[in-house]
Amino acid sequence: MADKSAIEWTEATWNPTTGCDRISAGCDNCYALSLAKRLKAMGSAKYQNDGDPRTSGPGFGVTLHEDALTIPTRWREPRTVFVNSMSDLFHARVPIDYVRRVFQVMTDTPRHTYQVLTKRALRLARIADQLDWPPNVWMGVSVETEQELPRVDQLRTVPAAVRFISAEPLLGSLDGIDLTDIHWLIAGGESGQGARPVDPAWVRALQDQCAEAGTAFFFKQWGGRTPKAGGRLLDGQTWDEMPSRELTPAR
Repeated sequence: MADKSAIEWTEATWNPTTGCDRISAGCDNCYALSLAKRLKAMGSAKYQNDGDPRTSGPGFGVTLHEDALTIPTRWREPRTVFVNSMSDLFHARVPIDYVRRVFQVMTDTPRHTYQVLTKRALRLARIADQLDWPPNVWMGVSVETEQELPRVDQLRTVPAAVRFISAEPLLGSLDGIDLTDIHWLIAGGESGQGARPVDPAWVRALQDQCAEAGTAFFFKQWGGRTPKAGGRLLDGQTWDEMPSRELTPAR
């Protein structure tokens, strides 16, 4: 469990579940799947459950980790926490009762801010009204191409204090995106072996649309062989905007 994270837009990660399955183009070069394979080979206990080889892989079967549920309660200092960097909380194989338990931990630790990101926006929308949404939970969906734009409409139905989009890896233009009631957008290029290049015009268009809509814009990386290979500058500057803290509890 990572007490600290190298991800630019968060401070720590918390994985009460691990494992996932590919469902869209952004999953093709999944960093978590590759990492799970290495962790299994190293003997990590959390990554011994294999997933379906057609959509997942070694060490990447969806697995619940009840022993990890209470980890945030032991972090005394407030921090921003990315939930399930190695999984998807709204995967169909994560029972709703377990999702509720994760949300209860987030409710019980209001000193932390939690960032939950899913590609399963349809399930999110279907069960959102069966969950209690504390004000320290930010809810996001991944949108890599225009094909995933319906996920934004599904996200809009969720009563989260902050709703955000992760356009990473950005694989096409999102000119048709509607940012109404979306508080934050993260954009970034793909990294790693076989990384697909991002067109700067796609990124500039998103930054312009965010400025027009009043949506905070965060540009994470250009990507390449490594996450930092292309740097983070967009037109000579970094973009590290975050949602207004007025939307979430004061630290």
